[in-house]
Amino acid sequence: MKKLIFQFDTDRYPSTFDTVVAYDGGADHVIGLGDITPDNVRSLVEGTIFTRPPKEKKNTAIFVGGSDIVAGQALFKAVQSYFFSGFQVSVMLDSNGSNTTAAAAVAKLAVSGTLKGKKAVVLAGTGPVGQRAAAMLAQEGAEVTIVSRHIESAGIACLSMKERFNVDLTPAIAVDSDARGAAIQDANIVLATGAAGIELLKPEHWQNNSNLEMLADANATPPVGIGGTDMMDRGAERHGKIIWGAIGFGALKLALHRACIARLFEDNKQVLDAELIYKLAKEMA
Repeated sequence: MKKLIFQFDTDRYPSTFDTVVAYDGGADHVIGLGDITPDNVRSLVEGTIFTRPPKEKKNTAIFVGGSDIVAGQALFKAVQSYFFSGFQVSVMLDSNGSNTTAAAAVAKLAVSGTLKGKKAVVLAGTGPVGQRAAAMLAQEGAEVTIVSRHIESAGIACLSMKERFNVDLTPAIAVDSDARGAAIQDANIVLATGAAGIELLKPEHWQNNSNLEMLADANATPPVGIGGTDMMDRGAERHGKIIWGAIGFGALKLALHRACIARLFEDNKQVLDAELIYKLAKEMA
């Protein structure tokens, strides 16, 4: 029986990235659907749970994606609300790589040094990856600050992660690279999760900072988010700090994403969100 993934995307066009990885993870067919919301998803979910006998339901799965993690979380919850005893399929949430990318980055930091008790700053941290990474760092015992150009956005992100993960994060504002440099002065760990092709820090903002121990940058599009680093850095030591570039931990991200897809087909009861995905990332790291 064919392994099917229904890709429910909150954006108009389903992510091609997620489609490719779904195939690489073992799906035989990926059916991408865009503009999916809690209001229009019911019939789609019912189509997945009523069509195959119990022993074959493991061959159908749902992947929730899109660029908006808030919309993704709402859709993820709505999908599961239509499951009932004996009628469910496995489901995964990874809006904009929020879970797999964040989990890979934090897992690599965790094997490179100590997170507990450290001061961590997530730059441009109000996006899906930044928010989830901040929560994972906090769950590891770090004292985490989310930095944004807009304090309101940082505050909303911190509140959202408090509601979802029961972690306490601190919002901060930094409107330019010099301000971001000042924001990391006391940090031990910096994770940059900004938009592609935007340099958040210049080399002089971090190279001589004696407090810094580890840096990671999720930007794989030149220029990188942390100037003076390389997207290929795999735990490289630069100026006495351990550096992870986007491609450096991206290998784990892709392997993790594929492993999660494969896991969806193990049975029909998998629910893959941040907690389980991060646990798997740490095992793989």
